[in-house]
Amino acid sequence: MNPDSVAALRAAGETDPHIGADGRVPHGSSDDPSLLDFSANTNPQIPPGTREVVEGSFDAARSYPNDGYPDFRAAAAEFVGCDPVEVVPTAGGLDAIRLAIETTVRPGESVLLPAPSFGEYAREVRLQGGDPRFVGHDAILETGPTDHAMAVVCNPNNPTGECYDADALRAFADRCHDAGTTLLVDEAFLGFTDQPSLAGREGVVVARSLTKLFGLPGVRMGYAVGTGDALDRLHTARRAWSMSAAAAAVGTHCYGADAFVAETRERVDCERERMRSRLETRFDVFPSDAPFLCFAAGDSGVDELLATAREHGLALRDARTFRRLDSHVRVAVRLPAENDRLLEALDV
Repeated sequence: MNPDSVAALRAAGETDPHIGADGRVPHGSSDDPSLLDFSANTNPQIPPGTREVVEGSFDAARSYPNDGYPDFRAAAAEFVGCDPVEVVPTAGGLDAIRLAIETTVRPGESVLLPAPSFGEYAREVRLQGGDPRFVGHDAILETGPTDHAMAVVCNPNNPTGECYDADALRAFADRCHDAGTTLLVDEAFLGFTDQPSLAGREGVVVARSLTKLFGLPGVRMGYAVGTGDALDRLHTARRAWSMSAAAAAVGTHCYGADAFVAETRERVDCERERMRSRLETRFDVFPSDAPFLCFAAGDSGVDELLATAREHGLALRDARTFRRLDSHVRVAVRLPAENDRLLEALDV
């Protein structure tokens, strides 16, 4: 990581609304226990038996974990449909994103990024001295990857929520491979859908997070999936003991919770469509396949909506920190009674 890049990123935070004043990217999530948090897109439920797994992992935490993580890698590989050797455990999906970018992008090289999308992509590219090149998230698959060291796709896209057409995404992956461009696909929310993963596809690095689907962001469970030279780089650069013993045990347990995953997908699908139909009576809402909805604040304005929600004990995500969004809010899809509180607060 280039020290000059770190200094430049911190300096940019003074003028760039997409970067915090400390050089970091703004995120959702509220630490106010009095607020019902719609700003973070995590499952409000967790798989049965998870607490017992955490407690049972205490003795294992007294020793360094098995750095091969055989059980976790086997469970992850089965879930996404790849070979266990292609799974590279990390402390959350963002750690997988950093690992992929830092082992691919050299100073001065350009990276094709979607916008609006997850702000950490541009931050990680800049930290490597790379040059982010932004293109509309809904047009990126039609953009030629030639001369870029990497292209990044978020599927489904955060904050808008749409999944890409599977055939079009595979075709884009093939074009990237032919051009010598590594394709990084962030599948943090793909587990909420029945869409196929690109894990194990040649020329593609996939970043996965368990924390959203299984409602455990504080455990920090994630991994990258790669093949060929990219996999060699990921394995070599991965930090030793990159996942705690507790995280590996919980991740293995969660990936065996098939009924929980099916129930979550059904609930999110039903609640998302119910919420969308109500929100669309007042707001312009993006189509979404994800556990969240993003919409334009309209005449009320973002500040007024955020204030109204807070008066009702709710925290929403100010989506103006996403590039190319200047009047939007994002809300998570939570449990039915909680969603009713949101809809009532927004008067829809």
